[in-house]
Amino acid sequence: MKRYGLLILTLVVAVSLNGLQSCSSGTKLPRLAGDSVILAFGDSLTFGTGAEPAESYPAVLNKLVGRWVVNAGVPGEVTAEGLSRLPRVLDKVQPALLILCHGGNDLLRRLNQQQAADNLRAMIRLAQERGIAVLMIAVPSPGLSLSPPSFYREIATEMKIPIEEKALPTILSDGTLKSDYIHPNAAGYRRLAESIAALLTRSGAVE
Repeated sequence: MKRYGLLILTLVVAVSLNGLQSCSSGTKLPRLAGDSVILAFGDSLTFGTGAEPAESYPAVLNKLVGRWVVNAGVPGEVTAEGLSRLPRVLDKVQPALLILCHGGNDLLRRLNQQQAADNLRAMIRLAQERGIAVLMIAVPSPGLSLSPPSFYREIATEMKIPIEEKALPTILSDGTLKSDYIHPNAAGYRRLAESIAALLTRSGAVE
């Protein structure tokens, strides 16, 4: 009887851990063809503030994954502005994959987080309705903990997209990897690009 109970407990733990892993890293993306275009969309973190243009994460990712990565970062932009801008950019670039890194300026300005989350959902929906795959990067809240708000994970789970939520908190907590308290330096952007490339590989988008 004890052995049976232990077996049930083991199965429950295994299922729980599998579900956690699936939620965090098991979401798959379509395989990207060699000529596929990736759109990196966001604010200054995408633009590459704090480093040279060739050192931004989209520029480094371009070399790591062998796909053309378009940098569509606008410093200072909030999610409402990003939502307004995104349709034009999608129509112009026609990407196969959208990498969405947005919300940092909403957090810095203490704007309504529910509205920021709704704007992110709307941006993801705009891409998905066009048949564009989406990967999201979670941005940490300013402060000592540097942890992303929970809405990033909630959105990723709800909309079934991969999320990179550890890279930016790790980078921005290391003084050798940042140019100021909210932006990476060249080494930090390279670390971010490497984390995204690894997630693209795990998700099946690239080899």
